[in-house]
Amino acid sequence: MCGIVGIVSEHAVASRLVEGLRRLEYRGYDSAGIATVLDGKVHRRRAVGKLRALEDVLEKEPLAGHTGIGHTRWATHGRPTVSNAHPHGSEKVAVVHNGIIENFSELKEDLVAKGVSFESETDTEVVARLIEWELSRLEDPQAAFSSALKALEGAFALGVIFASQPQTLYCARRGSPLAIGRGEGEMYIGSDALALAPFTRRVTYLEEGDWAVLGLSGAVIYSAGGTRVERKETLSDASAALVGKGRHRHFMAKEIEEQAEVVSHALATYLLPAEGKIELPEGGIDFSKVSRLTISACGTAFYAGLIAKYWLESWARLPVEIDIASELRYRDVPYQKGDSALFISQSGETADTLAAMRHAKASGVKVGAILNVVESSMARDADAIYPIKAGPEIGVASTKAFTCQLATLACIAIAAGRQRGHLTEADEKRLVHELLKIPRLMADVSSKERDLEQLALDLVPASDVIYLGRGVSFPLALEGALKLKEISYIHAEGYAAGELKHGPIALIDEHVPVVVIAPDDQHFEKTVSNMHEVIARGGKCILLSTSEGLEKARADDELLGSFAMPSVEPMLAPLVYAVPIQLLAYYTAVHKGTDVDQPRNLAKSVTVE
Repeated sequence: MCGIVGIVSEHAVASRLVEGLRRLEYRGYDSAGIATVLDGKVHRRRAVGKLRALEDVLEKEPLAGHTGIGHTRWATHGRPTVSNAHPHGSEKVAVVHNGIIENFSELKEDLVAKGVSFESETDTEVVARLIEWELSRLEDPQAAFSSALKALEGAFALGVIFASQPQTLYCARRGSPLAIGRGEGEMYIGSDALALAPFTRRVTYLEEGDWAVLGLSGAVIYSAGGTRVERKETLSDASAALVGKGRHRHFMAKEIEEQAEVVSHALATYLLPAEGKIELPEGGIDFSKVSRLTISACGTAFYAGLIAKYWLESWARLPVEIDIASELRYRDVPYQKGDSALFISQSGETADTLAAMRHAKASGVKVGAILNVVESSMARDADAIYPIKAGPEIGVASTKAFTCQLATLACIAIAAGRQRGHLTEADEKRLVHELLKIPRLMADVSSKERDLEQLALDLVPASDVIYLGRGVSFPLALEGALKLKEISYIHAEGYAAGELKHGPIALIDEHVPVVVIAPDDQHFEKTVSNMHEVIARGGKCILLSTSEGLEKARADDELLGSFAMPSVEPMLAPLVYAVPIQLLAYYTAVHKGTDVDQPRNLAKSVTVE
């Protein structure tokens, strides 16, 4: 993640921008910067490293100005350097950005052809240069900002200032969260209410696709279509706590919504979008020399690894063994020359996973750790670290860590396919392009959460629920069942759809809802056939598929409910389909009245056997 803050005021803003960034530093600390408008020009100060480095720069080169924007960065496109640090722009305009611009490469090529020069490796600079280009053409900041937004594809949040408007601040959100704060004679923007807490409790959360123009006395908000809209103002309960819930009732809901944002950062850690390539950390596993890969983890992380098994065997033709860490550590595994292993843990402290990893390493195996906490025990012991960049996850039931693990594993699998010669350069470029779409598609699904809440009402009275899927959707069925069990306390089981007639079909009756995960892929017809077998026996199904898939299923009148998913590269479907299964579990638990964030008998990190 990255953190954004902005202020339009009648008073100096530099020190308060830094204060806002200090409260967002958990979202990124590779570099930081601020920009203000002063004497008809935009002025910037940037530094590499934690926020203290920026404060040192500002002590030597103070920055005046009454309107400004700030950013604390978790390096995505481009290394942590001053030239890659935000804000980006010129003396005319400056931009801070969180998220991924999917089509930045095409936009950059077009701008370069028009004679525009670039100085960084980031996708954000494309936004700044595009706005500046539109400004030269339209000669109106609001028109330039609005026009540029229409050209951008992806999931992002933006803050923008113009030299020609010293008391105006622009912002927009698509996929990534952004809040507006109201003060006395001044206005603010922030990635969440936490950044705004030192200044105001009066917060308005922008909705998907919104953009706004802020002045000293208020904000004018527009929908994605350009229509002026009103959004509800709330009183924030954000305090000095490190991470707040924002407008959400539970951390889990906040973390589900954050997935479009954090997955974009997980992907950008490994993707080189302009080249259409994936770059893994130096010193990592050389998959071209691996004859067999072992993957191990616990709980949700295990299911992420199970999905990765499909990817690695398909894209890299690499044999994969996968086992639950609590089993693997006690097996006498015959590791052989040429073996490598990957271990997955959000915390990096999971006792069984850590023990299994240490056993593998002691056996002479090169081990890689896929982690959210890179200062953890597993990080210190691993030969290679693959960070997932999910940011703090407070809810016990893993959501954004799961999808960030998937994003990281997808990048590893594609890179392995290239290293082993089973994916061509064209294959890699196509898959990178498909990966860049994922955050936007996740945001699309999240924006329809109320439809999923209605479907969840049908699960609330159930005592048992079954999840079905085939291919990469089978591990997702296991994860869907786990999520429901964890937080709603409803007994649920996930099955490979082809196993239905090998026993589970005996459980089917009108009181056992069946959630069918059926992307419109090579397995679709067989999965739908299994669904009709359930329906024929009086079972009630909820179908998750594309609009085309729902139409082909021809079961609307017989379904308990359905949800139309966006089209996605079939092998990458779990990244997007994870969102509705999480929301189904969440709203089921909410309506049952359970403790969503701290479900009974569970802990965030299992550090004992």
